[in-house]
Amino acid sequence: MRVFFDRELDTAATYWRIFRRDGIAFGFTSHDRDLSFGGIKHRAAPGMVPAAIRMTSDLSEDSAGVDGALSHDSIRERDLAAGLFDSAAIEIGIVDWETFDHHAMYSGTLGRIEDDRRGFSAELRSAKHILEQDLVPRTSPTCRAAFCGPGCGLSANKFTSRVTLSGFNLDLNRVQFSGTSGDDFVGGKLRFLSGPQTGMALGIISADGNWLTLDRPLDDAIATGTPAELTEGCDHTLLTCTNRFANAVNFRGEPFLPGNDLLARYGQGGA
Repeated sequence: MRVFFDRELDTAATYWRIFRRDGIAFGFTSHDRDLSFGGIKHRAAPGMVPAAIRMTSDLSEDSAGVDGALSHDSIRERDLAAGLFDSAAIEIGIVDWETFDHHAMYSGTLGRIEDDRRGFSAELRSAKHILEQDLVPRTSPTCRAAFCGPGCGLSANKFTSRVTLSGFNLDLNRVQFSGTSGDDFVGGKLRFLSGPQTGMALGIISADGNWLTLDRPLDDAIATGTPAELTEGCDHTLLTCTNRFANAVNFRGEPFLPGNDLLARYGQGGA
């Protein structure tokens, strides 16, 4: 293995690899020219520098940060705003820009991304952040299971429809699909099968007839006729689970468990 910084003058540069959830990979390097190694072309980005990297030997989470300028067309402001880079896998390492020997120093996922119009700052989360999740579920009046996910017992295919975009409104950030009932899809997901937002899951927050309002901004290059998949939503209440889906047996909640407000209630006198 190549030992870095074992000499007075070293031919070393930092590199970053970003793997988005839609299958697209990006590579960048702090070197002054592009470097191709490991099957990925790393574009020169001298303005991108590690802000901080902290590695620990115990179970506490490692942390890192990266600051840089939006100097590449591959990282566009609208893509960041649309969430295309949310929870993307990231690898940071060091590379010899003469021999291309390289070594990864940090791996994790992208967390919160902030953009101040002049540049962006990204929070990086190591694999250890999984250890901070609660292993024992907490009580709740609504169902804790993801709709059609583990514990729900329903099939996503049964509640997913293949549709075609018939209209959109960029100002109101909503879309329209003919032959659909909007109310059934509130809380659900929309996934485009082609176009600039291919593969990205957009949440549906409200409906007005067959118009669906989305939780992330639409790309202005979207066009009618774009194929998509619509998955119905669920409000996670026992009433919906029983009446609409006949799935109360798999309800993962405690709707009749008294809450903290029971202590603050006034007593009711008998008639």
